Amino acid sequence: MNILAIETSCDETAVAVVRDGREVLSSVILSQAETHALYGGVVPEIAARSHLESMSPLTRKALADASLSADAIGAVAVTAAPGLIGALLVGVNYAKGLAMALKTPLVPVHHLRAHIAAAYLEFPKLAPPFIAVIVSGGHTQIVLVSGYTEFRVLGSTRDDAAGEALDKIARVLGLGYPGGAALSKLAERGDSGAFALPDCRVEGKGADMSFSGIKTAAINLLHKAEQGGKPLESADLAASFEKAVTDAIVSRTADAASGQASGLPVVLCGGVAANKRLRQTLRARFGERAYIPPPHLCGDNAAMVGAQGYFEYMAGNLAGWDLNGFANFPVDGEWEALCKGRERIG
Repeated sequence: MNILAIETSCDETAVAVVRDGREVLSSVILSQAETHALYGGVVPEIAARSHLESMSPLTRKALADASLSADAIGAVAVTAAPGLIGALLVGVNYAKGLAMALKTPLVPVHHLRAHIAAAYLEFPKLAPPFIAVIVSGGHTQIVLVSGYTEFRVLGSTRDDAAGEALDKIARVLGLGYPGGAALSKLAERGDSGAFALPDCRVEGKGADMSFSGIKTAAINLLHKAEQGGKPLESADLAASFEKAVTDAIVSRTADAASGQASGLPVVLCGGVAANKRLRQTLRARFGERAYIPPPHLCGDNAAMVGAQGYFEYMAGNLAGWDLNGFANFPVDGEWEALCKGRERIG
């Protein structure tokens, strides 16, 4: 089954065609990073406008790259939550119109479930159950994936996401936006043991984490050094901070992947999963149990939406004309209830 998938949750406009949840026939992404870099972060109104301008040409290109005509599409999948609400609504409404025109079902997809599904594209034999470690600019969660549409959060950040913390320190160091990749590059020439930073674990709270304290500690180190007239080595701070965040995620994952979850595969996903140190540390800890998609499948893309869209379709999770976008929706929330009792499209 060929699914045409649409992703507009933040600042990448993406369209892809995916067959049977495992095979990418085409994947087109238009990044807005250069535009938003002018403002030091994503401007929601500009992001939504760019999505609106790009949807039709990207859809035509995705079909052409897949060497398919529109009548070969069996369903239209679209990210419906979570994300910037204006950006999401552009994709959702375009998908509604496209599904109506093609007379196909409309499949709503959860963005974080899609990040997890990116692993199916790289590892066709991977199947639940497994542990998923979702690390992005807005989310840091450890999730038990017991089925293709069955999820349970085992651990989560109590405040800032890991990607958000990395971006903040990059900004304070003057590395600009987006900062995560720049911070990682700077850290490569630094001493990761130069600075002692707070532990990110939340005592007595299982696999939960907290990154606000370590972020504040790093900023205080910078300010104290500047006020004393002895600027510290930014590469050392970058390396120390990156290591502390990475170690926290991997150690919390090890805690979650124990007991009844012991021996399960561990999947790393989300935009920050492209981080070199995180990939190396998780692979060193879990060995052959670690499944890490290549960087191009870690960032926002529509192929992952098409992958999860297939499994949502197979589970009967289809939407109708009243489908809305949601800025927030838990990965283990009742997504199925969102899709029931509707006059379905197609």
